[in-house]
Amino acid sequence: MQTQVQHITLAQLQGRISIALAEALPLPVWVCAEVADLKINASGHCYIELIEKNEKTGATEAQARATIWRSQVMSTVGRFEHETGQRLTKGMKILFRATVQHHAVYGMSLQIQQIDPLHTIGDMERRKQLCIEQLQKEGVWDLNRTQQMPLVAQRVAVISSATAAGYQDFMKELDRSAYRIETELFEATMQGERCDESIVAALYAIADRSEKFDAVAIIRGGGSTSDLECYNSYHLAFAITQMPLPILTGIGHDKDTSVADMVAHTMLKTPTAVAAWLNQRAADFDGALEYCAISLRDICRQSTHTAALRLENFSAEVRHLAERALQSENQKLDGIATLVANFAPERIFRLGYAIARKEGKALKSVENVGIGDNIEVALADGVINAKVIEKLTIEN
Repeated sequence: MQTQVQHITLAQLQGRISIALAEALPLPVWVCAEVADLKINASGHCYIELIEKNEKTGATEAQARATIWRSQVMSTVGRFEHETGQRLTKGMKILFRATVQHHAVYGMSLQIQQIDPLHTIGDMERRKQLCIEQLQKEGVWDLNRTQQMPLVAQRVAVISSATAAGYQDFMKELDRSAYRIETELFEATMQGERCDESIVAALYAIADRSEKFDAVAIIRGGGSTSDLECYNSYHLAFAITQMPLPILTGIGHDKDTSVADMVAHTMLKTPTAVAAWLNQRAADFDGALEYCAISLRDICRQSTHTAALRLENFSAEVRHLAERALQSENQKLDGIATLVANFAPERIFRLGYAIARKEGKALKSVENVGIGDNIEVALADGVINAKVIEKLTIEN
């Protein structure tokens, strides 16, 4: 005969496990884990999948289910979200107080009674600081701020969700301006899981066409701190530092500054603020051009006026010099006229002198006439016709 092996039923085994767990862990315990998934069903109960990953390899080392009953959701989850300013969501590390229970059908689960908000805040801040330190250590922290922002950014690549209210606000604000700013939308997931990967993909697409744009705007409307956690991603922040274009951020939060904001060329609070900044920059440039035009006009007027004054002064000086030169020449002419008058034939005739001519030409020497030549002798009151009968030469 076959001997019957002593055994227990599965239900009995599960019962023993329940008893052993109850004896081993009779009181609530504090546990640290990462939220892998979270759902609140129609009845109001919250069901959470918890995991623990190896920090080096990322491999899952432990996993468990947890429950927050409807009666405790407000006091537990509500308090956590109020104090942290963020929603309890997937990917978040939490420190919670729970009892360990075992069900014959559903197995082991944790009944969460309390979640410590300070632990989650501290963990997120720790990761943020590690990201900052790594970027600074790699020497890329200030790289995007070295990109030259044009005086007027007229061609802007926009990273946003097409249906987001923040994007609509951004476009409406641009439309209010008198200046034309061209935009091209690169759609991306702007919050939640893999948000950073989506934005990085959009940045790479823009970088491939960087010559077509003056700047990049990363914009989204407001949200909880957890919604914005992806903007503290090293992957996203590093991609921003490597962009060949200046980055503007308008991520829509007032309480905190993300790492993406810190490494961007210019940080602004909201999408509307980004559009207003672009509009104002165009208006400032236009105003500067108008100021230059007015200054140039004034300078030309002043230069023309100064030149006219100089010309007038020069003309007056030329006139004065000309008058002096004319007066001097007149004096010279007067002197010459006096000299001429002193040697005029009439005056010489009046002094008793005469002019002898032969054949109409004045005689200057006795050598020019011969004995018997006919000559004319001009006196003050007439002419005498004479014949040369004798020549006398005066010895010097």
